Amino acid sequence: MAKTSRKLVANNKKASHDYFFEETYEAGICLAGTEVKSMRMGKCSIKESFIRIDRGEAFIYQMHVSPYEKGNIMNKDPIRPRKLLLHKSEIRKLSGKVSQAGYTIVPVEVYFSHGIVKLKIALAKGKKLYDKRQTIAKKDMRREAERDFKIRNL
Repeated sequence: MAKTSRKLVANNKKASHDYFFEETYEAGICLAGTEVKSMRMGKCSIKESFIRIDRGEAFIYQMHVSPYEKGNIMNKDPIRPRKLLLHKSEIRKLSGKVSQAGYTIVPVEVYFSHGIVKLKIALAKGKKLYDKRQTIAKKDMRREAERDFKIRNL
């Protein structure tokens, strides 16, 4: 049985609160060497980032990768747009869905998979306010049930 080597760098908890995930995809990211070194140190944020498809290519915008401390002039702009590496068929499928009303592409998490930086993205549909309230109520009920279970088993 093979071990899956996966180190989480950043995740977007707000995305699961604001959206229903329909499908998820794994995409590579075009990065400079100093950006990869910075990500290995965990200096990455995807909280305000979003994904657009321009001319048949997917890009992630507003993804903040802090400059590498030991870097020099090779450091890039921390919030520059970065190209996502997806298959052409996946990009076509995503662009077709996004053209429909209510769908968007959301970055979910950034991680290292066997030494390569990967981005988990999701085709998502926005939640309404009452959906968010239902999600919060379910989490509270689950938390209370776990607490009761823990108390009973002591």
